[in-house]
Amino acid sequence: MSQHRPETLEHAPLGRDAAYPERYDAALLYPIPRAANRAPLGIEAGALPFVGEDEWHAFEVSWLNARGKPVVAVARFRLPADSPSLIESKSWKLYLNSYNQTRFASREQVIDTLVSDLSLAAGAAVSVELFDVDDAALAVRRLPGDCLDDLDIEVEHYTPSAELLAVDDEIVEETLHSHLLKSNCPVTGQPDWGSVLIRYRGPRLDREGLLRYLIGYRQHQDFHEHCVEHIFMDLLERARPERLLVLARYVRRGGLDISPWRGTPGERPPEPLRLARQ
Repeated sequence: MSQHRPETLEHAPLGRDAAYPERYDAALLYPIPRAANRAPLGIEAGALPFVGEDEWHAFEVSWLNARGKPVVAVARFRLPADSPSLIESKSWKLYLNSYNQTRFASREQVIDTLVSDLSLAAGAAVSVELFDVDDAALAVRRLPGDCLDDLDIEVEHYTPSAELLAVDDEIVEETLHSHLLKSNCPVTGQPDWGSVLIRYRGPRLDREGLLRYLIGYRQHQDFHEHCVEHIFMDLLERARPERLLVLARYVRRGGLDISPWRGTPGERPPEPLRLARQ
């Protein structure tokens, strides 16, 4: 089992030419510490104001069985939000591709290897599920709650502004969502498209202001995980809800989609939930 140490973006595979590996290589995984991006949000290591996970789906998973015949699958990974590191997405893709010409004795051996390598890279236990490509568990769903996207609003700003978030005195419990989320990769500048769900109990959010706020990520550069934490922290501080869940489901890129969620203790996202764009 290879050893991993947290890295910075300076030497990350993302945005660089990379040869696709021919054989299994756990050293391809590139962990990035979460702490640096959390500090500007006032999030201290060891005192997280949320629970959560980063859920990944990998649609290009394949290996050879003991007789050399290819096996294909779809993988679901769940990385805990309290792990010291996230794993850079291109390194994850390269790592998964290193399985393509590698023989494994069984499906269980593949799962055990994935769990061991990913947990070591993240610094916390990562769960792994493998599905057949036509498994009903992968069926497309729709986000619950009210969609904000038909609101007829004027938008002038495309960077996040918490001042757009406003509430009134009525206490409500509701679920809202939007498909207009877009942010940009902090390394390559490529667009990251997604949908976001917000479920809360507390002072009622002004829906027009909330939609303007979410659209404000359109020119923002950050990883998926940190965008969700940014939204969560802004809502927590500006709206003071009793309960809060923020879930983003990003469109896949390079065969991987990432769906981080953050919630106040006791919250869980609706499951299963995979959108048509994923």
